[in-house]
Amino acid sequence: MEAQSVERIPRGDAWQYEPKWDGFRSIVFRDNDRIELQSKSGQPLTRYFPELAEAFARLPGPAFVVDGEIVVPAGESYDFDALLQRIHPAASRVKKLAAETPARFIVFDLLAAEDGRSLLALPLQERRKRLEAFARRQLKRNRSIELSPLTHDPAEAERWLKDGGGRLDGVIAKRRDVEYRPADRSVMQKIKNLRSADCVVGGFRYGEGTKLVGSLLLGLYDDKGRLNHVGFTSNLKATERAALTKKLERLIEPPGFSGKAPGGPSRWSTKRSAEWQPLKPALVVEVCYDHFSGGRFRHGTRFMRWRPDKAPPQCTLDQVEKKRAHPFALFRKPSLRAVPKARVRNP
Repeated sequence: MEAQSVERIPRGDAWQYEPKWDGFRSIVFRDNDRIELQSKSGQPLTRYFPELAEAFARLPGPAFVVDGEIVVPAGESYDFDALLQRIHPAASRVKKLAAETPARFIVFDLLAAEDGRSLLALPLQERRKRLEAFARRQLKRNRSIELSPLTHDPAEAERWLKDGGGRLDGVIAKRRDVEYRPADRSVMQKIKNLRSADCVVGGFRYGEGTKLVGSLLLGLYDDKGRLNHVGFTSNLKATERAALTKKLERLIEPPGFSGKAPGGPSRWSTKRSAEWQPLKPALVVEVCYDHFSGGRFRHGTRFMRWRPDKAPPQCTLDQVEKKRAHPFALFRKPSLRAVPKARVRNP
């Protein structure tokens, strides 16, 4: 099932709420000794996570299908960058990472029972009951597979957004009274954990095929006073691009970034799109973002406003450091209905 993005948590007795985990969505199929992990787009994942295939093979079984999220723990949180490294063509590299940074599977739905019968026609509230019973039978002694916490209290879900830590991706609200509907986004809604940061504009790129600004390159100062490139923002108003381009061109001055600078062309970018203009560090913008990891904003940020009241040296990395509660705490809260771990077979 796919989720619709909304700004507020929906309320009412028809909804249940779960954490939105910072990982890879995956469906796991078990048919006796055969274990398959599959992405939500249908791509095979088993070879990249051999430790999870082994964990599911150790369950009593014999057959089931579960829906959940693959995550890589890092201390008291999760590391999406470490998760990305697991998608590697070399089997030796995958084996090494599986030992050094083993993944976990957080299960949140049971799509086929242990006898192989499909549960897709059952409402979510009934599937959840069966999933919890499944977890009690199957997951007690398996630390690699966990049952996702759940609450029916929207106020508790609101607290997750505030206290779940920077690594919690948000909250998922699901309709309890409907069957499994893969193409219907209205029955599952996601509320992202968005934050804002003040950044220095250290450079810009022209838009493809034009001499107007296409995106602003963002920087934050580290504790050594170096301006590091951390991402970009491109949702600039079309009516303002011409005037903004003239303003930026007057500020062109190398090096732009005194620390980490934007990279060159890659398989995702052309030579043209990788070219950028360095700027004197004089402009500050406030942007909205969802994740900051590995020294950068993971996705493109959303431009909010200019901050002429902010001095560039005030734009430091400590704005985006994670100082709140870690998501592992959600598994320990007594108000959450948590249970052990899960498995699945093709319906």
